[in-house]
Amino acid sequence: KLWDDLQSGVQKSDSEPEPQSQSQNKNQTESCPDSISLSGPEFVNQGRILVLPCGLTLGSHITVVGMPHWAHAENDPKIAVLREGDESVMVTQFMMELQGLKTVDGEDPPRILHFNPRLKGDWSGKPVIEQNTCYRMQWGSALRCEGWKSRADEETVDGEVKCEKWIRDDDSGSEESKTTWWLNRLIGRKTKVTLDWQYPFAEGKLFVLTLRAGLEGYHVNVNGRHITSFPYRTGFVLEDATGLSLKGDLDVHSVFAASLPNSHPSFDPQKHLERLSKWKAPPLPNGNVELFIGILSAGNHFAERMAVRKSWMQHKLIKSSNVVARFFVALSGRKEVNVELKKEADYFGDIVIVPYMDNYDLVVLKTVAISEYG
Repeated sequence: KLWDDLQSGVQKSDSEPEPQSQSQNKNQTESCPDSISLSGPEFVNQGRILVLPCGLTLGSHITVVGMPHWAHAENDPKIAVLREGDESVMVTQFMMELQGLKTVDGEDPPRILHFNPRLKGDWSGKPVIEQNTCYRMQWGSALRCEGWKSRADEETVDGEVKCEKWIRDDDSGSEESKTTWWLNRLIGRKTKVTLDWQYPFAEGKLFVLTLRAGLEGYHVNVNGRHITSFPYRTGFVLEDATGLSLKGDLDVHSVFAASLPNSHPSFDPQKHLERLSKWKAPPLPNGNVELFIGILSAGNHFAERMAVRKSWMQHKLIKSSNVVARFFVALSGRKEVNVELKKEADYFGDIVIVPYMDNYDLVVLKTVAISEYG
């Protein structure tokens, strides 16, 4: 049915814009509140996610008041490998994530920021804070804060260090002067390190955490003190952060977001498409070609296809039709994605739509389709 509708052109996207009116503009403004506040029970009832309808903007900040749980026994081998006879590891940790709830369809939302304090149970044996990003199930390189202040020569974020110092177990006692001396040697600091801050989270103790969007990255303050700064990663924009998730060993007392954008950004997939004739594929030649390239793609991967069109598909061999490149895409369960896909295929002329529903198990059929088309 989807295929027939697509071929006949009768489908219309549910998200196609209708004529603007004053009432619509009013509703659009109302759907982008300047601030959002939820109590702990309200937050839990919403699936432990604070929805940010219009994402974030420069200067937006989110405050979380919560209390970490007391440590519990953990036997998960991903956290600690236990030898026979060993006692269970005591663990308590929680995850705060900025997620792109509107960025993809049919996949896990990208984790634009993954902030993971591990009070106990990390494989290092010490309390740490780990930060990362995850897009289309691919994790980036992690930033681990382990109690040492970032090196003086390391890149800063809006002038803030990526990791602040806190007191470690191996800082105290008679070893203090030796540890400080070696630390200074390693990181090139001449002044003595002050050892007066504890790890920012403690079991059964209330904390106030503020996440702020700066010019170069996200900044986290806990109980009034700067703790970490995480630089923005390529591929994410502030408007994409449309949800805040809090999971793990944590009681949430309240969540408050403010300085949010008051205008609605466009989440239309077409925002990724630049309709310029220079990105169009040349028509198939009448004679033979030297090379045919089939590219596996998915219906909602608009941005990825645009990136390919603007990079290596501009090679002179492809432009001269000695080499032909085509995307192979199956149908999506969302008709608006199929409508936009058909428009994209008609305009750029570089997409082959195969007549079945997209599913990872059917990738082999795309490969067969590439061979048949070639």
